[in-house]
Amino acid sequence: MTALGFEEDLVDLAPPAEEEQDPGQFWKDFIRDTAPEYRKSTAEQLETVTKPIWDALIDGVKYCEPRLKEIIERVRPDVIVEDNVITFPALLTAGKPFVRIVSCNPLEVRGEGVAPVFSGLPADDRSEWEAFRAEYDRTHREVWTSFNEWVVAQGAPPLPDLDFVHEGDLNLYVFPEVLDYTGDRPLGDTWHRLDSSVRETDEDFALPEPLASGEGALVYFSLGSLGSADVALMQRVIDVLGTTPHRFVVSKGPLHEEIKLAENMWGAEFLPQTRILPLVDLVITHGGNNTTTEALHFGKPMIVLPLFWDQYDNAQRVDELGYGVRLAPYTFTDEELTGALDRLLGDTALRERLAAAGEEIRRRDGLRRAADLIERAGA
Repeated sequence: MTALGFEEDLVDLAPPAEEEQDPGQFWKDFIRDTAPEYRKSTAEQLETVTKPIWDALIDGVKYCEPRLKEIIERVRPDVIVEDNVITFPALLTAGKPFVRIVSCNPLEVRGEGVAPVFSGLPADDRSEWEAFRAEYDRTHREVWTSFNEWVVAQGAPPLPDLDFVHEGDLNLYVFPEVLDYTGDRPLGDTWHRLDSSVRETDEDFALPEPLASGEGALVYFSLGSLGSADVALMQRVIDVLGTTPHRFVVSKGPLHEEIKLAENMWGAEFLPQTRILPLVDLVITHGGNNTTTEALHFGKPMIVLPLFWDQYDNAQRVDELGYGVRLAPYTFTDEELTGALDRLLGDTALRERLAAAGEEIRRRDGLRRAADLIERAGA
C-alpha cells in the first residue's frame, strides 16, 4: 500500500492465535468442516453457512471497534470509505462523509422487485421468493436484533431492517449495466454504478509453452481461494476438462500441490487473473463478484459453479441473461460441463455481443469514476 501512496494501518478482526498454524492445514480443516454445507440448497445454507458468516463478521466488528476509533482520531480523515458487507460503527460516528462500496452482487441492496439476496432464485419466477425471505427472517432475526442494539449503543444510527450495513452519504456498487437490476429495483440519487473495478497492479503474464502454441480454445478455470481448497471438486472438474480438445489455465489455490493437472493444462497457486482474462475465450468460475465483473469487463462468457454467499446470485444472473451457464458444482454430469463449454465457445453471436459489452464497460472506466466520486464526497 505504501508503494501506491497510502499510509497503512493494519486492524485485527480477532485476537492473535496462540500458536502459529500452517496455512495449508487451515484450509484443509476449513474445507473439511464447511464443504458439505455447500452441497445444500441456498435456503438450507442460510442457517449453516450464511448465518455463521454473519456471526464471525459481527465478532470481528466488535473486536476492532476501539482500534478503528483510535485510527480515525489520529488520522482525522476528510472522507471515510468502506468496502464491506457489515457496518463498523466507528466509521459512522466520526462525523465525516461516509462512502459505502458494494463489491458483492448488488442484490445486497434489497427490494421487492428483485429476488432475495443469497437465494440464486430466478428473476422471472417469484414462486419461492417469499418462502426464502421468511427463512432468512427466521434464521437471522435474533442475530440482527442483537447486533443492531450494539450498533446503536456505539452511537451509530439503527440499521435498516435485517440489513447489517448502513447506506452512505455516497454509495458505489460494482456491477456491469448489462447484468444490473436497476430496472426492477431503482436506486436513489446517492447510488452510482461502477461497471467494473479492475485492478491495474497485476504483474505481466505470458502464456507458457506448450500451452501457448497448442490447439483448441483457451479457457481460464478458477474457483477462488475457498473453492480451490476443495481438492475433490477441483479434481473432478479438471478430470472432465482434460477429456476435451481445449487448453486450460488453472488457478490451483492454497492446496496446489494436491491437484493434478491434465496434459492440456497449466496452472499455479496464484495467478495474475486480470492479465490472463484478456487472453482466454471463456471463464469457468465460482461466481465471485470480482471474477464475474472482470470476465464481463473483458467480454468473456462464463460457466459458473456457485458454492455460497452471492455466488448463486451472480450465477443465476449470468445464466438468465444468456451470458453463460450455471451448473451445480457437486452434481453436474460430464456431459453438462462439456456441453456448456462447446455451446458457449461455438456461439459466435454471443461472443460478439460480449465483446461489444466489454468494450463499453472498459470505456466507462469504473476505477477513475469511483476515484472522482470519492474525491468530490470529501471536498
